[in-house]
Amino acid sequence: MRPGPAGGGAPPRGGAPPPPPPAPVAVDRFEGEVPFAAQPAEGIFTWGGDADDPPTLALAERADAPEGAKVLEGSYDISGYGGFSHDYAAAGPAHDWSAHKGVRFWWYGQNTAPLPPGSGKRISFEIKDGGAHGEASELWTTSFTDDWEGWHQVEIPFADFVYRTDYQPVGGIDQVLGLTEMWGYALTLPPGGPGTFALDGIELYGKADAALKASVVTDAAVHPVKQGGTAEIGLSVATTGSAPLEEPVTVSYTTKGGTAAAGTDYTPVTGTYTFPAGTASGTTHRVTVTTKKVTGAASAKTVPLELTVTGARPPKENPQVVIDAHGLPYQNAKLPVKQRVADLLARMSPAEKAGQMTQAERNALASQGDIAAYDLGSLLSGGGSVPTPNTPEAWAKMVDGYQLRAQATRFQIPLIYGVDAVHGHNNLVGATIMPHNVGLGATRDPKLAERTGAVTANEVRATGVPWDFAPCVCVSRDERWGRSYEAYGEDPALVKSLETVIQGMQGAASGKDLSRNDKVLATAKHYVGDGGTEYGSSTTGSYPIDQGVTKVTRQELEAVHLAPFEDAVKRGVGTVMPSYSSLDIIGDDRGPVKMHADAEMINGVLKDRMGFEGFVISDYKAIDQIPGDYASDVRTSINAGLDMIMVPTAYQEFTATLRDEVAAGRIPQSRIDDAVSRILTQKFRLGLFEKPYADTANLERIGSAEHRAVARQAAAESQVLLKNDGGVLPLKSSQKVYVAGSNADDIGNQAGGWTVSWQGSSGDITPGTTILSAMKKDAASVTYSEDASADTTGYDVGVVVVGETPYAEGVGDVGNGHDLELSAADKAAVDKVCAAMKCAVLIVSGRPQLIGDRLGAVDALVASWLPGTEGDGVADVLYGKRPFTGQLPVTWPRSVDQLPINVGDSSYDPQFPYGWGLTTLKKPPSGGELTLTALALAARLTEKAGLAHTEAGRALATQARLLVQQKAAGTFTEAFSKPFAEADHLALTGDLTAAMTQYRAAYRAA
Repeated sequence: MRPGPAGGGAPPRGGAPPPPPPAPVAVDRFEGEVPFAAQPAEGIFTWGGDADDPPTLALAERADAPEGAKVLEGSYDISGYGGFSHDYAAAGPAHDWSAHKGVRFWWYGQNTAPLPPGSGKRISFEIKDGGAHGEASELWTTSFTDDWEGWHQVEIPFADFVYRTDYQPVGGIDQVLGLTEMWGYALTLPPGGPGTFALDGIELYGKADAALKASVVTDAAVHPVKQGGTAEIGLSVATTGSAPLEEPVTVSYTTKGGTAAAGTDYTPVTGTYTFPAGTASGTTHRVTVTTKKVTGAASAKTVPLELTVTGARPPKENPQVVIDAHGLPYQNAKLPVKQRVADLLARMSPAEKAGQMTQAERNALASQGDIAAYDLGSLLSGGGSVPTPNTPEAWAKMVDGYQLRAQATRFQIPLIYGVDAVHGHNNLVGATIMPHNVGLGATRDPKLAERTGAVTANEVRATGVPWDFAPCVCVSRDERWGRSYEAYGEDPALVKSLETVIQGMQGAASGKDLSRNDKVLATAKHYVGDGGTEYGSSTTGSYPIDQGVTKVTRQELEAVHLAPFEDAVKRGVGTVMPSYSSLDIIGDDRGPVKMHADAEMINGVLKDRMGFEGFVISDYKAIDQIPGDYASDVRTSINAGLDMIMVPTAYQEFTATLRDEVAAGRIPQSRIDDAVSRILTQKFRLGLFEKPYADTANLERIGSAEHRAVARQAAAESQVLLKNDGGVLPLKSSQKVYVAGSNADDIGNQAGGWTVSWQGSSGDITPGTTILSAMKKDAASVTYSEDASADTTGYDVGVVVVGETPYAEGVGDVGNGHDLELSAADKAAVDKVCAAMKCAVLIVSGRPQLIGDRLGAVDALVASWLPGTEGDGVADVLYGKRPFTGQLPVTWPRSVDQLPINVGDSSYDPQFPYGWGLTTLKKPPSGGELTLTALALAARLTEKAGLAHTEAGRALATQARLLVQQKAAGTFTEAFSKPFAEADHLALTGDLTAAMTQYRAAYRAA
């Protein structure tokens, strides 16, 4: 701080001196006033890319501390990313930093010799502005370099911070650094080697710059108008805290540059406007730009309005008027799609074609103007990449804002926006969350699967998103895989039977329904074999199995992994996504080949043999895993048949590289034209050229009672009753029930991964009904004690709800911090409750859990899978409102040593076989083998009549299964389990005759 004048003399000429800057305000002194803590409590906490990356921190007394007695010391050795944050309490008030110029702190330099400025290790410093709390705020970032030795005070003016574009936890709020609602800061430490640091005395300093307190904003960056129309551009002043302007703000404007011709296409405009001091924040001045009619067809033309601002921050970019393209054949909705595609393709430049083949993550955009600058064809929201607030209206507004930017391109080709809505619109808080696919596999209900797809499509399209990266039609062959719950099961016949979900999403296989406001483009993924990777074959980080190698014979590849994709193609699926994994076909001498590089499988099998007419979209940054440099990655993947690349961050590098490869002749022009034609075809079918913006007519149906009823039915039908000694289930409403277990009252655990965020999380993350709260609606008396610490005497029955916490992808691989065992707390709860009373144990999980050593003490056992937000569906079967009808979609192992274990294995002796599922629907048929003989005869006649896949055919198989299950009485041998599981598989294929033969073998072995 600069000292004031000495003594009490008269003020200098020109009036009173300016007021002194405000005194510094401490943010952190590191004397112990702020604890090390975990969110959401206020405190300092560490984070990192993996278990080793978070730094270690300590408050240490040091004689050389610049301020106070203690400093914050730390050590680190970061391979990915890591650092620490100080977040203010989520329940407490935000802080106001708007009166100050910037933030400063003392940093202990680690260099033993002076370095040129900017050459030391770089440390990122980030502040958290606005939003709900420190983990739901905008991130603004800058950095400094450690160029000195010993203590040095680093000063960072707030003007140096920029909006972070590579990652935002919740997406843009208003992208204005308001400074009135600050939630703390974060430091990201340098990776690549071990290091130490020391930090002290973080404080706010100086007086805020006037220009930081006011800004000029435009109502929109792009203003499309029809030829001859008039555009009005709103220029508004916005102030920190919405206070009136302290000083006047002047805006000079002129139409300048662009592709439109001044005087021919529009009337030039020039002027100046001043917002006087005292003007209210939000006041708007409008500038009118008039366009002219010109004869003939034309592409779109731009008219930028150049702004010069004095006294405030200018807009991030100048607004522009766009004179719409008109009169071109591709714009004629009456023409056949093929003709429209050919016309548009013939007009496009290499850059425009490259842009159409590019998909960027929305948060990776350096600016939204890059959508037009790079002619981007697609954006996506990765898991957890959401607007703020995370509401249906905000989603629609966000997507519309991106679509508006595409209108500034020559041909105004709309974006196709994609999301991973893998069990409902799962990124959206309040959406209807279905059971994960493994639960739908347990329903064995194709019509219900179609209805879940229709509900998901309705909710996704209502928010302006026309493309869903679902369904996963993989066949899960090893439950150690962290994605196993994304599969319908281990049997390709089961997976194929439930691909009706594609019709629910898209409608007719011809694509004629795609333009409806309740349909989306579906994606069959992950092509091919991602469910068959060998344990220990992955080379991705700490993943043991995800993204590994699938080693199969050609016959197994065709029968198990390719068959579901062939069915998806027949159903008209619009896009296919290759797998991160590699394919190693035994005997072809090629060795493992990354699927994103496998031309034989993509061009040869998928496109040529199967006749797939849609387009192939890469997985997230997946081409980077192809061996070779980046140019080789691009060349190899595109030549292998990929049509659009989910870059997702390096879109500038990708588009430039793609164009260079084509120009050099290493990618044929015909390959590019084929890819772009496929992409444009789906955009035309979706009706995006006519209606690029969100049709919000169905917004009110998102999370509606009607939609939740479908999810409730799916949750109920997904419940698999594995054991029910003494008829413990269904429960009676009159019973006094003791409920325990970690998953009884947790929506986040119930929904699993891919819910609101990529990995999902425990807790009350989205509206819904927990299993406990649903049970309370039906029971006269329910006592809940999560850890079973409450007294267990005096109850009729106990219900213990246990299982997994959320995970996704390779993070959930067994061996990567996960296993198939219940937690110690869950085991203790099962032991205590089941020792005290009759008990039912519900396992809420994405895969089987090892329960064998406790099975004898459990009266009833239910595989609840991940039922989603509608716990009412689980309560419906517990209390007999609906019968248990679910069947195991995967084999339930006795031990982890049995894995992988699947129906059809030569050796097959599981805890519960594939297809097992007791029912409370009705008593099974009596009569033993005589009844089986009669059912076999009826099955043969049904099969001959071509009705094997109808409800009548399925009913015969179900009758036989129930009869066999009753004979088994829960006692399993290999002689029983092997034919029993194979019978269920055969019934799904439509071979009822062979299924009945296997059921008879199982009956005799029981």
